[in-house]
Amino acid sequence: MATVTNGKKVAPEAEHPRKAFGLAAHDSSGVLSPFAFSRRNNTDDDVTIKILYCGICHTDLHNIKNEWKNTIYPIVPGHEIVGEVSEVGSKVERFKVGDKVGVGCLAGSCRSCAGCTTGFENFCPLPILTYNSKDPDDGTVTYGGYSDMIVVNQDFVISMPENLPLDKAAPLLCAGITVYTPMKYHGLNAPGKHLGVVGLGGLGHVAVKFGKAFGMKVTVISSSPSKEKEAIERLGADAFLVSSNPEQMKAAIFSMDGIIDTVSASHSVPPLLALLKPNGKMIMVGLPEKPMEIPAFSLVLGAKMLAGSCIGGLKDTQEMIDFAGKHNLTADIELISADYVNKAIERLIKADVRYRFVIDIANTLKSNI
Repeated sequence: MATVTNGKKVAPEAEHPRKAFGLAAHDSSGVLSPFAFSRRNNTDDDVTIKILYCGICHTDLHNIKNEWKNTIYPIVPGHEIVGEVSEVGSKVERFKVGDKVGVGCLAGSCRSCAGCTTGFENFCPLPILTYNSKDPDDGTVTYGGYSDMIVVNQDFVISMPENLPLDKAAPLLCAGITVYTPMKYHGLNAPGKHLGVVGLGGLGHVAVKFGKAFGMKVTVISSSPSKEKEAIERLGADAFLVSSNPEQMKAAIFSMDGIIDTVSASHSVPPLLALLKPNGKMIMVGLPEKPMEIPAFSLVLGAKMLAGSCIGGLKDTQEMIDFAGKHNLTADIELISADYVNKAIERLIKADVRYRFVIDIANTLKSNI
């Protein structure tokens, strides 16, 4: 006979919490070490996923080191999760055992606010993040994808295209949706328009790929001249600007319809705004620690707009993944073993990755590492 846990039916064989294993940081050193913990039971609306791969996002670095002062230790990071369904609840209709699926930054939301009811769960004031968040149903802390399995409500699970390699698709669940959403909602997805992409890292290289898939002219704007060849020859950008070169920047004034700024380091914004055509839009998706200084004239002269964007809702995330599947669009990754994670974090701090680390969870995460 089924019992009820937190108002949800649980099958008799699933009454006991499930054992899980992962990598956790226990203090602000951010050092990750083996960690045994429990996942909740699979309820009627849940999907249990055997994790195959998980990307390493810069957000993981901020969180394991408590740089945003909200970390709940121990913390198991990871919100670029792909895997295979191993169990579904009785009310789950979209997924079946064996399906390839993904989980991004969100594992739940309030379901009733203005954001949730309009498909923008990412703006929910009470989100349940995939890790470092408290589940209001039972007060437990969520643990992320640097682990062997996860249990997620079906509404927050993404169906992965069959043609995309899962390791290279994993970063799209954060990096991909982060750049896709502002392009969609700010009209920066029309063929023939000119898009500027500031920064050529984990977010920037994906923004270039989406821009080209939309049929746009794409110019990469970077402080590193050494990235020009890679931007154009490998990623397909049409042009490259060195942001510290006054002549190049001056020649590009009033040339772009929109700019996606992916840089998290402090940098000067007015010279970038000058590149926009009248009524052009610049969208911030990076998170510099220091406040920006923006003279009013930079916006007023040319009627330019500066906005921000933060990941995307579940509908948009599925749309983004489907679009990526249609265009065979993936991230450029370095696949690593679980025992290399701390070294990868050190390299991430130095921006020494092209362009996203992805952990081979299924083959390398062992309880004795």
